[in-house]
Amino acid sequence: MQSTIGQYRKSIKWLGVLAKKQEGVYTSKLGTEFGSMTTSPRTGRYSAQRHTDFSRLVWLFDSCLLTGTVDLSTRPRGQLRKRPNSPEFSGLLAAWSQDMVQRGLARSTQDSFGSLACEYLNFLEAAGTSSWAAADGSSVLGFLESLRSRWAESSMWSAVASFRPFLKFTSRTDLLDALALARTRRHHEIVPLLDSGVEGQVVDACRQGLVSSRDAAIALLSLSTGLRSCDIRGLRLADIDWRGGTMGLVQQKTGNPLTLPLPPLVLAKLAHYVLDERPVSDEEEMFLRLKAPHVALADHTAIYVIVNKVFRASGVEAVKVGTRSLRYNAASKLLRAGTALPTISAILGHAHSDSTNVYLSADTERLRSCVLPLPEGAAR
Repeated sequence: MQSTIGQYRKSIKWLGVLAKKQEGVYTSKLGTEFGSMTTSPRTGRYSAQRHTDFSRLVWLFDSCLLTGTVDLSTRPRGQLRKRPNSPEFSGLLAAWSQDMVQRGLARSTQDSFGSLACEYLNFLEAAGTSSWAAADGSSVLGFLESLRSRWAESSMWSAVASFRPFLKFTSRTDLLDALALARTRRHHEIVPLLDSGVEGQVVDACRQGLVSSRDAAIALLSLSTGLRSCDIRGLRLADIDWRGGTMGLVQQKTGNPLTLPLPPLVLAKLAHYVLDERPVSDEEEMFLRLKAPHVALADHTAIYVIVNKVFRASGVEAVKVGTRSLRYNAASKLLRAGTALPTISAILGHAHSDSTNVYLSADTERLRSCVLPLPEGAAR
């Protein structure tokens, strides 16, 4: 995208300015200095965007110095994360990673918890703190404030929830007390359901071949099963029972096994993708990148982009969708059809049936039946 090209040009420009002090020659030492320039000159605060862009550029230049070749292949986001320079912070982060592995946390959970811990330690270093004992409550609040530039207010509770386990691991009760002062609250907004006409448009577009079989299969899986994006991304070729018309997988979030029937159109699109469209690859994941290198999709963002592309191709422009909203939609349709909550919970792959209760908010007709009548003579 032009915006991405512009962002890289801006990063290269800053690198060129820094390199003037040694006649424009790049060295690993210069790259280290450049990668540490994570403070925005505009705001004077830590910039996650600057951190990511500069780190990518340094990785590219350093790999060229080491190998003599330019490697433009995609890299998993976790490999681009800048590690703290302080030996104490690096050791603390390594211990935290090992603890999460020993506790058997899901890979996605490890990435989420580890990312916030790493960002906080980098934030401390950018502020001139290189000792864990010197970290105080104000740094915690300052770190959360720095996240607000790229986290929606309604999602700050998620940042706090992912950051809290790290502070508990370090046994720093003073930092936990500071975290509690943020007073973030989870918002359970009522997600609007899709109109039947919108669903029909999307299904017709997939059936008529207006999008690739890969994209159609991903969108239809989200629409019909309510699968989480991480499970769609991680779906393997071996997870499909072609004769039985079902798929069986182990959910990444809960670790629980899940078996679901596949609607005929979904099964047909999957078969067409595997037989005619899927690039030749040794990857075990079902869905691969269309462009080389033909590896598994990077993360849940790729699923979000694909689903929205399918909706736009079907002529649906006014609706903003993602696997979360489609998950709500699938659950609410089952609820309106009179499906029992335990059954819905099993279909959605919830670890606890109570997790399904949030979808009750979308069934307005049944909620009305729960309203108690006003007593006789009460003010209206």
